[in-house]
Parts: sequence; C-alpha cells; structure tokens
Amino acid sequence: MAIDPGPYDIEEVRFILGPDGTGTAKSVGPRFYEELDEEFAHFRGHCLIMRYTFAEAWPTWEVHPAGDELVYLIEGDTDFVLRIGGEDRRVRVDRPGSYVVVPRGTWHTAQPHARTTMLFVTPGEGTLNAAEPPA
Repeated sequence: MAIDPGPYDIEEVRFILGPDGTGTAKSVGPRFYEELDEEFAHFRGHCLIMRYTFAEAWPTWEVHPAGDELVYLIEGDTDFVLRIGGEDRRVRVDRPGSYVVVPRGTWHTAQPHARTTMLFVTPGEGTLNAAEPPA
C-alpha cells in the first residue's frame, strides 16, 4: 500500500525509509524506538528521518554502526563532538543549511551554543548510547 502523502508534523510523525526505498510514516509514542526494532526487523537497512530541537548538551553519546549519519542545521548553533581515534574533534555547525556527516561507527554528541533545530537522517540499525564512549 502506498504511503498517505500527508501533510505530517515531523515532531509527531517520523519518516522511516526502508532498504527498498519505501517510506513509512510512524507516530511518535513512549515506545517509539523499541517499536522501530520490532516492526522493522531490528531496523536493518532502514533510515530514520526526524527533526530534533535542543538547547542543552546531549546527556549521552551515540554511535551508528550501520552507516553514515547526515545532520542538517535548520536553525541554531552547535558543536558536534566526534570521537575519532580516541580524540574529540569539534565540528561547529552554525549556518542554517549547512550539515555535518557523522561517519559510520563514530561516537558523537552535541553541545549547543544556542537553541538548535536539526534534521537527522540516521541509519538506525545497531545504534548504541552511552554516558561516555568505550575506551
């Protein structure tokens, strides 16, 4: 069945792009991420497309082992902190329309300088979160 063309509010309904290019609109609920794993075969080959607004430093780091993540700045100013070769590399993203690529398998977090809204295209299979990246 073809997806309903919408419109949707990306804060309430996220977009999942399947490995065959098929899209699915999915409402956000308290078990959203668990449901992604259950409904989409552990998210194998899928990408989650979502908008996220934040004004505080992320409380955790995350890593996406299944592919590169694209993070597009809609508004705001933030540092993306990438743990590469055991060292932190800061990438300032402060011009709307600019983006950062988080390479596959790279632990990362964000530390905003102002309230920031970004669009994320995330290969979600195997995503991990941690207070600090493993040594």
